[in-house]
Amino acid sequence: MKKYITEFIGTFFLVLTIGLTGNPLAIGAALMVMVYAGGHISGAHYNPAVTLAVFISGKISVNETIGYMISQVAGAIIAALIISVFKELAPAMTQQLIIKKALVAEILGTFALAYVVLNVAVAKSTAGNSYFGLAIGFTVMAMAFCFGDYSGGAFNPAVAIGGMVMKIFAWKYIWIYLVCCFGGAALAAIVFKMNNADNK
Repeated sequence: MKKYITEFIGTFFLVLTIGLTGNPLAIGAALMVMVYAGGHISGAHYNPAVTLAVFISGKISVNETIGYMISQVAGAIIAALIISVFKELAPAMTQQLIIKKALVAEILGTFALAYVVLNVAVAKSTAGNSYFGLAIGFTVMAMAFCFGDYSGGAFNPAVAIGGMVMKIFAWKYIWIYLVCCFGGAALAAIVFKMNNADNK
C-alpha cells in the first residue's frame, strides 16, 4: 500500500504544479523533489507510461503495474479538482492541436522521459546514484520547453487526464496522449532492454 500512496502523492503534486504554474522549470523541479522523496519507496514513477516501461523492463509485476496506474490517475484527478479552489477553470476548451505535430511531440517527449528513468533509476550499472531525481526532473523540463507548444507537453497519461479535468486539454485528444505516451514509453523500454541485456 505504501507504494501506491507514494505514487498518488507524487502525481498529485506534479499535476498541482502543472495546473497552478504551467511553468516548465517549476514542473521539472516539482517532479525532481517528488522523485527524491518517493524513489526509495515506489521507484517514483508518477506516470502510467513510465510504469509501463518499468513493467516491460521486468522490474514490477502486473498487479503492481495496475495499482500504480490507478494511484497515479487518482492523484492527477484529485489535484485537478483541488486546483479549482485556487483558479476558476475555463468554461470552454479552446485547445486546437495539429495532430501530426502533437503525435510526434508526445512520442518523443515520453520516449526521452522513460529512457532516462530506465537508465538512471532501473539500470544495474547506475544503482544507488545520487542524481536520478535531477536527471528525471530536467528531462521533463527540457521536453516541456521543446514540445509544450505543440502538444501541451504531457508525456504522461495521468497528467493528460488531469489537464482535461482542468480543461487545459480537450477530451477529444485523449487518444493522442494514451497512444503516444504509452507507445513512446514502450519503445524506450525495448531500447533499454536491447542496450542492457544483462540487467536482471
